[in-house]
Amino acid sequence: MIEKVNPAHPDKVADCIAGAIVDLAYQQTADPRIAVEVLAGHGICTIIIETSVKLRRKAIVAIVRRIAGDLKVRLKVVPQDMYLAKNQSEGLRCGDNGIFKGVPLSKEEKDLSKIAHEIYEKYPYDGKYVLNGKQLVICQSNADSDDLKKYYNEAGYQTVVNPLGDWTGGTDVDTGATNRKLGSDLGHSVTGGGIHGKDLSKADVSINIYAFLLAQKTGKTVELSCAIGDAVVDGKPYAEIVEVAREYVQKVGGFEKLAEWGLY
Repeated sequence: MIEKVNPAHPDKVADCIAGAIVDLAYQQTADPRIAVEVLAGHGICTIIIETSVKLRRKAIVAIVRRIAGDLKVRLKVVPQDMYLAKNQSEGLRCGDNGIFKGVPLSKEEKDLSKIAHEIYEKYPYDGKYVLNGKQLVICQSNADSDDLKKYYNEAGYQTVVNPLGDWTGGTDVDTGATNRKLGSDLGHSVTGGGIHGKDLSKADVSINIYAFLLAQKTGKTVELSCAIGDAVVDGKPYAEIVEVAREYVQKVGGFEKLAEWGLY
């Protein structure tokens, strides 16, 4: 069984705002140190940022307006913790304690990702989807429920659409917070670390991406651990793992694009 949400889900909206702010930091310097938390819903967007670079409120408000609409922005920006900053002062080192797992994507995960993408292309509104074998549950706002049920039944699924009835969705209906949809982002690779709203020095970002990609390449489950200050992980300099993650993020179009669907 697997769950997927689309980019208009309130949690993904929060992830995308956080990702866009990280993108903004990377526009200023090649290796910023930044962590962003976002809580958005019911007309308010609260953002807390720890950062090594200066960010203009006007630019952050513009990001919120573009992604989430006319929400009131409550913003708190503080410098990165001085001890964490010192840890990175002599070169890239692991910025988190954590355990990480990469798991090859199953057919079920690939199938649901495809379904989620094609539904979102037709209905670009808040939606959530669950697949268990051939049992498909579609919760899609602002959609033709009968049309979706007919289409996916004909595709061979046992389909339930909007079991609680039609709905409108979005941040006026529900709140969203960063890194609250880890299963949707990572599939069965999920452990404890969220990949959104952080720079590449953070293991939650780079080691999660590295482990996931290695699992897809080898077809085997990858399990890794690290501690703050580690210069070597999985027998590789931490800086090399960061570069693997950097290349992937750049390939998908940046941190905001990464936030839209996660790693699959």
